[in-house]
Amino acid sequence: MKRYITLLFFGVVNILIAAGCSSSDDKGPDKPTEPETLAPVAIEKTNSTKIYVHYMPWFETNESSADKKWGYHWTMANKNPNTIGANNRREIASYYYPLIGPYHSGDKNVIENHLLLMKYSGIDGVLIDWYGTYDVNDYRMVKENTEQLIAMLSKVGLEYAIVYEDRVTTNVVNAGKAISVTSAAKTDLAYMQTNYFSNANYIKINGKPLLLNFGPIVLQTPAEWTNVFSTLSAKPIFLTLWDQSVEAGDNASGEYSWVYKNSTYLTNWYTNTKPKLSVAMGSAYPGFKDFYAEGGGGAAIGWTIEHNNGATLDETLNLAKNANLSYLQLITWNDFGEGTMFEPTVEFGYNYIEKVKTFAGVKNTESYFADISKLYNLRVEKKSSADAQKKLDQAFNYFVSMQPAKAKQVISEIK
Repeated sequence: MKRYITLLFFGVVNILIAAGCSSSDDKGPDKPTEPETLAPVAIEKTNSTKIYVHYMPWFETNESSADKKWGYHWTMANKNPNTIGANNRREIASYYYPLIGPYHSGDKNVIENHLLLMKYSGIDGVLIDWYGTYDVNDYRMVKENTEQLIAMLSKVGLEYAIVYEDRVTTNVVNAGKAISVTSAAKTDLAYMQTNYFSNANYIKINGKPLLLNFGPIVLQTPAEWTNVFSTLSAKPIFLTLWDQSVEAGDNASGEYSWVYKNSTYLTNWYTNTKPKLSVAMGSAYPGFKDFYAEGGGGAAIGWTIEHNNGATLDETLNLAKNANLSYLQLITWNDFGEGTMFEPTVEFGYNYIEKVKTFAGVKNTESYFADISKLYNLRVEKKSSADAQKKLDQAFNYFVSMQPAKAKQVISEIK
């Protein structure tokens, strides 16, 4: 904590000694204040359930991409974000609009915004949807964005784990990058072991790294997964999608539930499947409304779960509470194409993360979400001011060390 000590000398001279900054009475030239580095402090909450959020690192803008085009997940086949409507919103492939506007997933300001919002809502970590190591389609971009995200997670004090999309292995083989789907998966898993699993803030269960699989979709036999894990020094805690662990056999440690049609499926899984699993991760979601047909991105999923002004999220959080879960996955932070976002939007504001905050039992009931958004807006507005950016760095450090009132004060002083 920065301490300001006022020394009174004969009742006349006041000397303000500040660690790393100048007083307002300093007659010398103005110098940018060096931000004080502060270690992250965990938010205090009463709910012992570990709360994680599924995260999509796949968004590109026309400024971030090599070809200066917006990425598919904002455009699908027929939307053009360069078109700005009367409401000052870009045309994107979603029924919903991010509060900070469409963004690049590798943008450090965006990542800072997302992670601070998560931290202050009581979320413990991020489950990152990951497409492997190969330079096929947009997989390399997803990997690069993932690693920008990982770089900031420890600074904020959040954990993470990988959700591996084994469906990518077919495309890797078809592109001539690997000789088989199991070979491709082994390369990806070896990379995870070397670069992710040993990280201090990688999620561990019983001392082993957690790995989720969105499927299995391609590797659908226990023998294939035995082969994939054979070169690892230690087998991870491996979770498949609900009711699919049979495809991984003894390699699976358990399952995680997802979103499907209505809450009956979730209730049945909690009642009938969860008790049989060594590790079970439940789910909560605010709704589901995909944009695929309207965006020219293929056939619609075929069912919708209405958001109902937060009633769907209330219901699924209540189911999670009654299921006495050790682990809960929020679905999702930012899948705008399927309309499952917890990320603040124009339509729902901070409503969904406020509900998560209540579920988590965050002890500090004052809301700082709007201040975190102001931090992001100032990052963009003052991008050319080194002095302002250093002050915003200080605000960030106050936020991560759970000194939000100080962060808010620093932000308010930036003109």
